[in-house]
Amino acid sequence: MNQLPKYTVSQLSLRNGQDKEQIWCAYKGLIYELNRSKLWRGGKHYEHWAGQDLTKEMTDAPHLDNVFDKWDPIGVLID
Repeated sequence: MNQLPKYTVSQLSLRNGQDKEQIWCAYKGLIYELNRSKLWRGGKHYEHWAGQDLTKEMTDAPHLDNVFDKWDPIGVLID
């Protein structure tokens, strides 16, 4: 994980499917690219938007955090 590129919250926020084509979300300090997910078309997944850290929001999700197991992290979120 230490070899992964580091991105700030500001850099992550641009990868929201609107400002840039990339659809990225962070969870527990790791960033995932979700462009291939049909559930994240246009950068939105139900009431959640891409370009954000979803760690706190996952507690209310109807699924477990193992949903991220199918995606390889592409970066590390830094302050």
